[in-house]
Amino acid sequence: MKKVTISKIKKKKGKNPIVCLTAYSKTIAKVADKYCDIILIGDSLGMVLYGMKSTRDVKLQTMILHAKAVKDYTSKSLVVFDMPYKTYTNKFNAYKNAKKVIRLTKCDAVKLEGGKKVANIIKYLTKKKIPVMGHVGLLPQTSLNFKVKGKDLSQQKKILDDAKIISNSGVFAIIIECVVENLAKKITKSVSVPTIGIGASKQCDGQILVIDDMLGMSDYYPKFVKKYSNLKKIIEKSVKTYSKDVRLRKFPSKKYIYN
Repeated sequence: MKKVTISKIKKKKGKNPIVCLTAYSKTIAKVADKYCDIILIGDSLGMVLYGMKSTRDVKLQTMILHAKAVKDYTSKSLVVFDMPYKTYTNKFNAYKNAKKVIRLTKCDAVKLEGGKKVANIIKYLTKKKIPVMGHVGLLPQTSLNFKVKGKDLSQQKKILDDAKIISNSGVFAIIIECVVENLAKKITKSVSVPTIGIGASKQCDGQILVIDDMLGMSDYYPKFVKKYSNLKKIIEKSVKTYSKDVRLRKFPSKKYIYN
């Protein structure tokens, strides 16, 4: 399989849908790498893996550990590192942290949330040869609640302007999160780079979901999540059967014993 590059992602705009998923571990990375164009080590791991209340509590070092595991077990997909909250407050600390991330994890790019506020940071990073993926719409690191964006015209204008600004600042793709369909369509038509939706309809150039959500491992499911499996149920059934076998001394049987 040929390696997915940023130029290949950009060429997919308006032509071939871009497939993206989050991954935080070796096991998931190996599977996702077979089918995804982009794998994102999302700061969503704070809630998904560690039970944090928001992504704001995620530390850079934690992200680096997971990113190394994912990157080490991918060979095809473009691997993007989600920069945690307050690791890119200005262009200098953004560069310092992003440079460290790329050096330690060998990830292909970083992702920053925001529009106009981070435009100069994006320009600075891309000038320094660090590829950046953008993120507009609902911004988990700064949003106080989980709410659909773009229902009123002023909000639509702001998000559309943000997308245009970061597109012109040098991002190679933009995640659009939790916005109404007509806004996603406007953004996708207005920017020159691919858009990747999460709760932003099929009007985007690609789609991304949190892996634990689509596998049925989470406790909360937004409207936009389709559960492709119910692993939580499968895991519980397996653990229940195992515990019963141990208590009844059925496990380990002769098949699982060294002689």
